[in-house]
Amino acid sequence: MTHTIRGRTLVAMAALTVAGCAHPAMVDRQSEEQAIRAAGAEWMRNIASRDIDKIIALHAPDATVMFSNAPSVTGTTAVRAAYADLLKMGGLSLAWTPTQIRVAESGDLATEVGTYRMSFDSPSGKVNDTGGYTTTWRKADGKWLVASDAGVSSVPIPMATAAAPAPGMMMDAADMEVRSGQAVSWTDLVVPGFPPGTKMAVLHGDPSGKGDYTLRLQFPDKYAFPVHWHPVGEHLTVLSGTFLLGMGNSVDASALKTYAPGDFLYLPGRNSHFGGARGVTVIQLHGTGPFAINLGTAK
Repeated sequence: MTHTIRGRTLVAMAALTVAGCAHPAMVDRQSEEQAIRAAGAEWMRNIASRDIDKIIALHAPDATVMFSNAPSVTGTTAVRAAYADLLKMGGLSLAWTPTQIRVAESGDLATEVGTYRMSFDSPSGKVNDTGGYTTTWRKADGKWLVASDAGVSSVPIPMATAAAPAPGMMMDAADMEVRSGQAVSWTDLVVPGFPPGTKMAVLHGDPSGKGDYTLRLQFPDKYAFPVHWHPVGEHLTVLSGTFLLGMGNSVDASALKTYAPGDFLYLPGRNSHFGGARGVTVIQLHGTGPFAINLGTAK
C-alpha cells in the first residue's frame, strides 16, 4: 500500500512538473510593440512608393479597412481595390503617428491608436486632411499583420450657407478664392486621340459638374490638337504663347487663325474646331460645366 501511494504521489508530482514546464512564456510586450512600429513604418514607405503588393502583404487575408468618408471593405480583393483608388490620387502624402500600442497577454493581438495627416491634389486644389485612427494587429507565423484599420477625419464638413444645390450642381464658394500663379498645380491632360503633352490646372469649381468653373491648359511648342467639340460654350483667354484655332469639321491649315496673349474668344457649344500652339502656350477657359472634350465632329 505504502509503495502504491508513494508511486501515485511521484506520478502526480511529475505531472505537475510537466504542466509547469508547458506553461507559456511571458510575452515581451516592449519587443512586440517595436515590431509593430517597424511594420507600420514599412507600411508608410510602401504607400509613399506606391507599392500596392507590399501594402497588401501587410494585411491579413480577412482584413477590414475603413477610410474616412468611404465605405468599409473586407478581404484581399476589396482592400487592394480600395488602395488602388487611393494611390491614384495626385500628390498623395499619407503619414501617421502612433500614440499608444497595447499588446494582449496572448502576444498575438494588439491595438494601435494614433493620429494621421494626409494631403492630395483635387480639381479645386490641394486638400489637407487630419484625423485619428485605430488599427488592430494580428500575429501570424511570427509576423504582425493588419486585421482592421479605421480612420476618422477631424476636419469639419463645411456647412451650407444657402439652399442645397440641385443634384450634380456645384455651389459657388462662400469665401474668396486666390490661386498664386506660381503655385498652380498642373496635371497631365489625357484625352483619347489627342497627342500627349498638354497639362491642365483647375483654378475654380469642378469642370465635370454643372456649376461655374475656371481652368487653364498648357500646350508644348508645336503642339497640334485634332478636330473636337465641347457640349457647352467656352470663354477663352490667351495668357501666353501663340494659340492657333480653326473652326470646321476637318483640319484645314488655311483656316487657322493666330491669337496672342490678351486675346479673348467665345466658342459656342457643339462647334467643331482644331488648332495648336507655337511656343509654350497657356490659355484660360471658364464657363458653366460640364466641361468635356469630344473627339471628332459634333452631331
